[in-house]
Parts: sequence; structure tokens; C-alpha cells
Amino acid sequence: MAKITELQKYARARKAKQAKPAAKGNGGKPAAARGAGAKSGARDIDHFIKTAGLDSQREKEIGQHIGYRYDVNLVPDYRRLTPFLRKYMEVMQWQDLNWLEDVHLGYEEGRAAVFDRNVNGWVTVPEGVKLPDNQQDRDMLARELLIKFQMSPRHPLVDLHKAYRKF
Repeated sequence: MAKITELQKYARARKAKQAKPAAKGNGGKPAAARGAGAKSGARDIDHFIKTAGLDSQREKEIGQHIGYRYDVNLVPDYRRLTPFLRKYMEVMQWQDLNWLEDVHLGYEEGRAAVFDRNVNGWVTVPEGVKLPDNQQDRDMLARELLIKFQMSPRHPLVDLHKAYRKF
């Protein structure tokens, strides 16, 4: 598995510091319990499951969460890898999933979906798939779905390759 980086050490230390009871003036509650006044790092991990997730004025105007505003310190928890992703990393001889760190499960027209930048469109999760309750597990599922779709013969780039290849 991946080595623990300095960034991960910093994030863990920051999280441990936030979990300690705070000083006077805030009622002795940890940062996560202070509510709306807390910074984005102190949010509940299931914030987007329990709420609409539309936090900024722009998100409220367009009625959709802007996913690229995630905190870059929130690296994926590799203990939550799906069996497919674990095997994929092994076959590809990769130590991490850096290129998939910004892939998150979102919603398109009320259905769970993941955004595929190659085709500039949403790939919806099949209806029979049960979604996990934890956002990190949902994101791992989204990463798996995206990889499987991109390797699928049904991916739109396969048709483009057939139509425009030179050899």
C-alpha cells in the first residue's frame, strides 16, 4: 500500500487537534460540533448525504454542487479500496490512485453518477447498485465505475478510435 506522506501526517495531526476540547469562548465543543461557523475541514464526512450540499450562493443559484472545491488535504483512505481497485493498482503496478483523487460520486437528474471528463458527461450508477452510507466508500465506488466505463467497449471514445485511427 501507499506510504504515509508528510501531508497525511499533517492531516492526521490537524484532525487530532480538532478533536480535543476547544478553549473557552466556544463552549468547550470541538470544531466539528460548532456547526456553521466551522471551517470546511471540520465538516461531517456525510455532509452531502445528509444535506443538499449546496453551500455557496453560486451552488444555490445553479441547484448543483460544484465538486472541484474539495479540500485537497482529504486524500483517499486506501483501506477503503474496492477489490477491483486493489487488483487494478496491482496489475498496473501503481502505488496510488493520484489521477483519481478528484473523482467523486455526484448526482445527475436525481440519480447517482460520476463525471467522465473524457466524454464531458455523467455516467450514472446502475439502478441495482446499493450505495454505501459513507462518502469515502461512495467515492471509491465512483472511481471503480469510472475505470470500468472507460475500459468498456461501450465507451464513446472507442467509436472515435475506430472511425479516426490511422493504422
